[in-house]
Amino acid sequence: MSEINGSRSWREELASLVEDTGLRYTAGSFESKSSEFTVAGDSPEGESESLKDQVQGFLKAWGEMAMELGRGCRDIVQQSLVTEDSFIVQKLGGPCSEVSKRLSFLNDYFLPEDRDPVQSWTVILLVFLIAFAVLGVNTKHDSSIPRIKKACIHPPSASRVLLPDGRHMAYHEIGVPADRARFSLIAPHSFLSSRLAGIPGIKEPLLEEFGVRLVTYDLPGFGESDPHPIRNLNSSALEMLYLANAIGINDKFWVLGHSSGAMHTWAALRYIPDRIADVGSLRAHVLDSAHKWFFYIKSSPESFAQLEGVSANITVFLTSCLGAAMFAPMVNLDERRMTKEERQKTWEKWVTRRKLMHFFARRFPRLLTYFYRQTFLSGKHGPINKWLAVSLGEKDKALVLQPKFEEFWHRDVEESIRQRNVKPFIEEAVLQVSNWGFSLTDLQVQKKCSRKGILPWLKSMYSQAECELTGFLRPIHIWQGMEDEVVPPSMTDYVSRILAGATVHKLQNEGHFSYFFFCDECHRQILTTLFGSPQGPLNNTLDATDSATATATATAAE
Repeated sequence: MSEINGSRSWREELASLVEDTGLRYTAGSFESKSSEFTVAGDSPEGESESLKDQVQGFLKAWGEMAMELGRGCRDIVQQSLVTEDSFIVQKLGGPCSEVSKRLSFLNDYFLPEDRDPVQSWTVILLVFLIAFAVLGVNTKHDSSIPRIKKACIHPPSASRVLLPDGRHMAYHEIGVPADRARFSLIAPHSFLSSRLAGIPGIKEPLLEEFGVRLVTYDLPGFGESDPHPIRNLNSSALEMLYLANAIGINDKFWVLGHSSGAMHTWAALRYIPDRIADVGSLRAHVLDSAHKWFFYIKSSPESFAQLEGVSANITVFLTSCLGAAMFAPMVNLDERRMTKEERQKTWEKWVTRRKLMHFFARRFPRLLTYFYRQTFLSGKHGPINKWLAVSLGEKDKALVLQPKFEEFWHRDVEESIRQRNVKPFIEEAVLQVSNWGFSLTDLQVQKKCSRKGILPWLKSMYSQAECELTGFLRPIHIWQGMEDEVVPPSMTDYVSRILAGATVHKLQNEGHFSYFFFCDECHRQILTTLFGSPQGPLNNTLDATDSATATATATAAE
């Protein structure tokens, strides 16, 4: 036995358990045969097992043990927790079965027929969880993705005026000084903008050449202006009037609106027309001539001579008039005179996100808080089409990629969200889609004669009735890009149909921003259309006297 039980290696011991030992008992004695058992990794020379092989063997054995443990746990759960008598099945079995029946249609679409739905969906869920975990811990930087810039708040820099209700309004002005301004132009900004916008990229020397003073201001709650407790378009027009009085615009002024900022321009034409136009009564002896002019002449006061019988008084009156300039002006889709086809043309141009924002603004404005917090109020910069939920034409896409536009856009947004308050943005969005308190039909030029009562009726039998023109009597210029997908041309077509006296400049191959932003040639064309040939700033003595004389003449003509 000592020969048999001599010292052996562990490989020989293992081989003796699974293979033929090579021992034979014959007639009271043992015979030995050499074992043919070999262990993987053994070499004829009897080399020792490497550390790598030991680690691999350990991991393999550990994996097998873990699988066996999982099978055991599964069996325990099946035998104790998911039986019909268990507490969990009694409480959750019914609801889970109902949910499973409702979602069973997903199995028909996504799973093969020979697969167990429970195991398949468990695997799918685990794969998704692992994928999200990998994405979450992936810190490798991709240079092809632009780095997100954080929005920063700059120190206050605006001039402010005190309003009658104690609030402050911030404003900004460029161009010629107040005492030398030949024309004053006030421009409310659009959504997600500020007083810094104005006419983006316009050069001060160009404004000085035409003698223009351009004034922009922050809407309530935007930039450095105080919020308004109860905003509407009537209050918006009055704030514009208060601002004009506070900064020394004592005469009439032009108003300018771009995109949704045109909403406040329309309000100014409706509620404070006396500061933008002389809408006093015109007597019957000049009424017919003026009526013809507003409906047939759309170019300039020089065209009056082409009409027979136009009064010289009307010429003086209209030459001294100021008016409104609008660029892709937004219109309320709930306008009572807008047809279903006109609404549909606008709706088709909008992206799904824009339609969703419009729906929420009308029905559930509080839900806008979530979307705004996730976009421009997140403290980070983003693309303009995402922040405004709009689509852009080809020319607009090329413009927004330019460094000067990006620099302007980031600075303007930072000023707009200075107060970090979501309420003004929700108020602005709700104003766009709610009842404005007026319709564009109220701006139509109409002949109105007073004939109520018996006495006016008897007088009209022997003399011409006293009549007056109602509506907005001054020129309205509208520039509309035909490739605009933010405010589609269908909106301007509606304005042109309702306001026959408005002059519409249709811009082929132009988008929502391309003509109005950073275009020196376009800016010169705009000022030439509005103000004629450049005359420079006023001379403090001679030109001021001439301007006052022209105003007095226009007043006398009424």
